[in-house]
Amino acid sequence: MADYKAPLRDMRFVLNEVFDVASLWAQLPALAEVVDAETVEAILEEAGKVTSRSIAPLNRASDEEGCHWKDTVVTTPQGFPQAYQTYAEGGWVGVGGDPHYGGMGMPKAVSAQVEEMVNSSSLAFGLYPMLTAGACLSLNAHASEELKAIYLPNMYAGTWAGSMCLTEAHAGTDLGIIRTKAEPQADGSYKVSGTKIFITGGEHDLTENIIHLVLAKLPDAPAGPKGISLFLVPKFMVNADGSLGARNIVSCGSIEHKMGIQASATCVMNFDAAVGYLVGEPNKGLAAMFTMMNYERLGVGIQGLASAERSYQNAVEYARDRLQSRSPTGPKAKDKVADPIIVHPDVRRMLLTMKACNEGGRAFSTYVALQLDTAKYSEDPATRKRAEDLVALLTPVAKAFLTDLGLETAVHGQQVFGGHGFIREWGQEQLVRDVRITQIYEGTNGIQALDLVGRKVIGSGGAFYQLFADEIRHFIKTAAPALGEFTQPLDAALTNLDELTAWLLDRVKNDPNEIGAASVEYLHVFGYTAYAYMWALMAKAALGKEGQEDFYASKLGTARFYFARLLPRIHSLTTAVKAGSESLFLLDAEQF
Repeated sequence: MADYKAPLRDMRFVLNEVFDVASLWAQLPALAEVVDAETVEAILEEAGKVTSRSIAPLNRASDEEGCHWKDTVVTTPQGFPQAYQTYAEGGWVGVGGDPHYGGMGMPKAVSAQVEEMVNSSSLAFGLYPMLTAGACLSLNAHASEELKAIYLPNMYAGTWAGSMCLTEAHAGTDLGIIRTKAEPQADGSYKVSGTKIFITGGEHDLTENIIHLVLAKLPDAPAGPKGISLFLVPKFMVNADGSLGARNIVSCGSIEHKMGIQASATCVMNFDAAVGYLVGEPNKGLAAMFTMMNYERLGVGIQGLASAERSYQNAVEYARDRLQSRSPTGPKAKDKVADPIIVHPDVRRMLLTMKACNEGGRAFSTYVALQLDTAKYSEDPATRKRAEDLVALLTPVAKAFLTDLGLETAVHGQQVFGGHGFIREWGQEQLVRDVRITQIYEGTNGIQALDLVGRKVIGSGGAFYQLFADEIRHFIKTAAPALGEFTQPLDAALTNLDELTAWLLDRVKNDPNEIGAASVEYLHVFGYTAYAYMWALMAKAALGKEGQEDFYASKLGTARFYFARLLPRIHSLTTAVKAGSESLFLLDAEQF
């Protein structure tokens, strides 16, 4: 396996040349106070070092070893506690955290790059700080000042970790039917009882305390999702002076044996009248959780991108070194017994598909991160509302499309290796196993597609979609003629998506099955069109600079490949959407 190298040049290009983030941050006073070009450069450089040197070397061995469970105690693989301490001491757990409680305060557009690096280094490792950051988001937005002061500084510092306890054995996506209960106590606390499954980082040996955010129902709660409350349940109680006290009555019943992410502890957590504290208002727990959902779902999308980037780096190095057969146009390495396989058209097809999807995904995830930053920090209500609507629209696309392409790209990398890609010591099969979970957790990609079509497109009457379409149309109309080779196919793709959206809005009036029947393919049409917009933006930033640096020539060549070979996928997907729902219901349940 190739040594991981953080793609800093491409990250700088996206941040500085494509999106000119400095100009955006200058318009957001709250950000202008904490972030500047020098700070961002230092963060990218240092994050690249710590992830490539301290975390990436552990990836394969930690997968082989996995986590260990014995009598409720979970031990992570060798090297993880030390690497986590190094990561935490650098302030990386709190890179996007509130500075008032010890976080760095960096915008999401910056922390997104750090997330990619740590997850490329080891997806299993990256889950631990990711869950802590998500828990911090919910606490910072909804917890009392007292709870925030007690818990956030140690969580941002990485001394304490966080977990999100939502799922129960009988209730996956349907959280309205959870059974975990919270009984109010005279001192204002609650006794939380129930069992949660699939809890990432629910128990481990990386930190001295773990702070669980637990969804539960109060005794008088209304039925369904409107009766869910959120509670903070610490592994160890915290004394008045901030020191750790007695062990709370919360324990890990077992860990899951999974297809991938073996070094991430996925736990069954038992709460047996454990002491907890209400976060936010009673029966408003889902709202508190959804504060972090857009960030977490974008984060999962970035995990897909991160795994794909690692697969690409491995595959390129292998393709340059592996000698097999001769080029169709004649020998290229005449002094060798065969040519490197990178000369072969099919290998180039796979590598360019990987490169185009990764770089398009990096631009798109950064674009969504910038909308999150604008929604959070803008002082103009109209600007903030527009960004919020774009976040709502694009988050399910970011989560599902980046992870769907992440799996495709990881498989392409495995395929480049041929038989070696199926062998564990080369590392490619681990990436395929690891990235597979990203399509499942934080809401399966089918659920994301339903969210996009049902809630965001149809639910807004097409208004959210129109915001994004209008922005792309404005870019096309104002682009220089030299960009025509990119804007013309982008224009055609957008027109196709406009028509498909209008078709869907009309069809669902008479057939509610159309939403579910069309949603996955529609999301992919949307995704490829959104990536075309990203590639046109990147082409604009690179055009005319080809002679300055190979980087720009590579960028333009990849853009041309994307428009020639990947964007046309929208046509078959569009045909599938317009086939309607009828064929899905031709069989009775017994006929399957």
